[in-house]
Amino acid sequence: MKRSLKSLRPVLVCFLVLTVLCGVIYPGAVTVIAQAAFPAQAGGSIITVALKDGTKKEYGSALIAQEFTKPEYLIGRPLGATNLNPVSAEQKAKVQERIDWWHAFDPSNKADIPMDLVTASGSGVDPNISPAAAAYQAARIAGARGISEAAVKAVISKYTSGKFLGFWGEPAVNVLKVNLALDGLI
Repeated sequence: MKRSLKSLRPVLVCFLVLTVLCGVIYPGAVTVIAQAAFPAQAGGSIITVALKDGTKKEYGSALIAQEFTKPEYLIGRPLGATNLNPVSAEQKAKVQERIDWWHAFDPSNKADIPMDLVTASGSGVDPNISPAAAAYQAARIAGARGISEAAVKAVISKYTSGKFLGFWGEPAVNVLKVNLALDGLI
């Protein structure tokens, strides 16, 4: 019995040391460095708007999708991740259901629906859509707001980011920022 306790001591010491290093010191150091070097990102990239009365209001994160379903707003990707096979019958049914929703929501739009409006992202909370998905919605938004389609497209263009480092990834439109700009908040 004494021997087994003696052999257990190094395991417990190792466990405690690694717990302190990996569970306290490392996360603490990363948090402090992130807060110092990238305070907005470390704080969740929250979009805060100064109101006319001098107060500030938080509208959400630029990194996490918000759900918009009114005609006067840009609508993002479907929320909720899925691990369905992209060619499965269940995935095809979900896509068709979303296509039907778009046709009912905007019956005057006869253009092809961009794929990112009917498929969820890998994370299920992608805050961005493709420029094509934003352009698909511009006429509807303009009509609902009583403004020109060119004005809507100008706002969309302002909040479209290019490829990372000029070559990596795809251009993206931040849905929340466009909607806040359309509301005149940013």
